Amino acid sequence: MRNWPGYAAAAWSLTYAMLGLHWWAGGAGFPFATVHEDRRSGSVLEGAPVEVVAPVMTIWGLLGVLAAVAMIRSPRRHAALLFFGGTTAVTLALVLPDYFLIAVLALAPVLLVFVFTGVPGPQDLGDILYWHRGSLVILFIGGVIWALATLIYHRRTRAACVRCGRRPGAGETPPARLLRWGRWAVLVAVLAPVPYEVTRIAWFLGHPTGISTEFLRMMQDTDGMLTVGLGFAVASMLGGVLTHGLVASWGERYPRWIWWRAGRRVPVALAVVPGGLVAVLLIPAGFMALRMALQDDMWGTNAPSVLWMVWGTALGVAVGAYYLRRRLPCRRCGQGSAVVPETAGRPDRAAARASDRSVLGEAC
Repeated sequence: MRNWPGYAAAAWSLTYAMLGLHWWAGGAGFPFATVHEDRRSGSVLEGAPVEVVAPVMTIWGLLGVLAAVAMIRSPRRHAALLFFGGTTAVTLALVLPDYFLIAVLALAPVLLVFVFTGVPGPQDLGDILYWHRGSLVILFIGGVIWALATLIYHRRTRAACVRCGRRPGAGETPPARLLRWGRWAVLVAVLAPVPYEVTRIAWFLGHPTGISTEFLRMMQDTDGMLTVGLGFAVASMLGGVLTHGLVASWGERYPRWIWWRAGRRVPVALAVVPGGLVAVLLIPAGFMALRMALQDDMWGTNAPSVLWMVWGTALGVAVGAYYLRRRLPCRRCGQGSAVVPETAGRPDRAAARASDRSVLGEAC
């Protein structure tokens, strides 16, 4: 099925239209209903009245079904369909979610362990993964589906390859320009989370940077709270190192210390998939922090996280430039320039280093 995102967008929209109708009629399970503080999400719709949200959800879902079918069947380009698809994708993936998705991604190994061992302390896994939060994951998935469906429709109606987006006879952006864009984007992506990293490390060391002394004492008295913050800061710094790989030679070919792959090409997807996912998830987390109220003596709790929107945007640009610079000729349309091929068998390291210098020299 070549246009599966279009069919998936139609199915997703129909499902949420039916759920909206269910909640409109007074059914249980409305994901934005007012709940106890411990179970609230950070979504912009949290606490919104069901009599307003449910009808909008129903109507928007039905319009989504019609728009998705039109995208699948129409051979012509319609600005209204592009606007609807783009707006739906941005709203579902970037506006409605909160920090929970990036937290789940960062804590995925720990949560996997908790499935088998249970959560330490009086909580259980249900106190972490509950419907108010789980529904935001479903909304995010819907946003990704709508983004793919709109992208395919955009490419198909402009006579471009639906797989790679290239158009016959159209030139590609020079690698040198893409590398410059990537370097600036990487610089911003590395610097944007520094305030977050500094504050969390300072708290762990006992310095109330951007918070009150009482709040720091409360965190010190809560088992694991400061350790989790430190873990996020360290993960952010490690992410900065990996981000540098988007413009470094070791991001294109495995370095010599990875001896079993030394000199071989790094698969493009190995950097693009996780980097792109993190970039997208950072934006709604930063948007949530922007909506939260700031106090003069408590700016450290939210203000550094607002820069996650800048971080996510810059990381997305860097990932996009890396992908365009390194992508192979399209297997569907055959367009695209060839790149330095991977050395067969066990690579000659000197030749690999010379190849790296050649690639970087052409890009610079």
